[in-house]
Amino acid sequence: MRFEWFVAQRYLRSPYRPAVLRLVTLFSTVGVAAGVATLVIALSMNTGFRETLQDRLLGVTAHVSLTRPGTSGIKDYEELATKLARITGVRSVTPAVYQTLLLSFAGQARGVVAKGVDPERERKSDDALQRIVAGKLDFSPDADGIDAVLIGKQLAEEWKVSPGDYATLTSPQGRLTPFGLLPRTRRFRVTGVFDSGFYDYDENWCFMTLAAAQGLSGVGDVVNVLEFRLYQPERAGEISEQIRPAAGQGFSTTTWMEENRALFRALRLEKLVTAIFIGLITFVAGLNILVVLSMTVTDKARDIAVLRSLGARREQIRTIFLWQGISIGATGTLIGLFTGYLFSFVAGNYHLIPLDPKVYAVPYVPFHLSVFDGVWITSVAMGISIAATILPARAAVRLLPVEILRYE
Repeated sequence: MRFEWFVAQRYLRSPYRPAVLRLVTLFSTVGVAAGVATLVIALSMNTGFRETLQDRLLGVTAHVSLTRPGTSGIKDYEELATKLARITGVRSVTPAVYQTLLLSFAGQARGVVAKGVDPERERKSDDALQRIVAGKLDFSPDADGIDAVLIGKQLAEEWKVSPGDYATLTSPQGRLTPFGLLPRTRRFRVTGVFDSGFYDYDENWCFMTLAAAQGLSGVGDVVNVLEFRLYQPERAGEISEQIRPAAGQGFSTTTWMEENRALFRALRLEKLVTAIFIGLITFVAGLNILVVLSMTVTDKARDIAVLRSLGARREQIRTIFLWQGISIGATGTLIGLFTGYLFSFVAGNYHLIPLDPKVYAVPYVPFHLSVFDGVWITSVAMGISIAATILPARAAVRLLPVEILRYE
């Protein structure tokens, strides 16, 4: 055992230390542990929210959307989809028709977003259609020729809609008749209920066939968007720049990152602010370490003078106090990491903290553990602990053995 480490541990574990010094040392260790644990939990929660929202968004929305603003839609969409599907990095291209409709059922009415899709292609790319919780994924018309519609779980629970029930959808895109402009209205049979994991989607979305949506919109065989799914969603911006010129003049592209920029910017800002403010706990604990070591220098002044008289070098005295600060910081950091990761693991796997999905879009607080967060939290905590030893170590080195031992 090195001489400096041995003396440092004797100073920290000595039963003859003043009670105040032992208490402040305990507070320092607890402070570091509390700061590290709180940071781990807070950042795991922030990362969990960001990754959960991102995964669910990417599961139910397009990575890149191609539209043609200022026109009735995209007419040659099948030919264009086949052409653009050859672009490197594109996994699938699906045509869709989006429109806002009035849904009526059992005397109740509300606005919903209806998405007209090609069932076979959409089923492979949209996670919502792979999470059918009631009924089945069936877009075939019934015996009377009434088209099928799939609705979200929240809407089905609120209105007590079950597979097999019939609802009416009304489009504001009316048709001209001798009696004036009349809205387009059609009956649909509810064949299934999906659970996308997003409250807003499950509350306000429904799916129907492309032909049924085109019939309601009254614009013929056109779509208003081509949706691209990519092998690497993070490359959406780069691939979007290839899609737009390949599509031709008059087309516009948007990526999932652009559509949700405000949300993810807010989450990044929240993570930064959280790290700064909770990091102050560790900073305060570092000040406690400074106090502990300063009091130790005062309490052990005669011991330091004796060590110097016996031949201890200035560097060795400085190292003794450095090891004390490292010991306090390391103990607190290890306890904090263990506590933070254990709580995050248990709370994340067992969904211990429920949320209101109407407000937070997810029904529980998600925790995603990050090794990178643990590394930089440990580095900061240990950096603060080591920095807190500088002044006390310098004060110990400056003690003059002659002045302290003169009257002994």
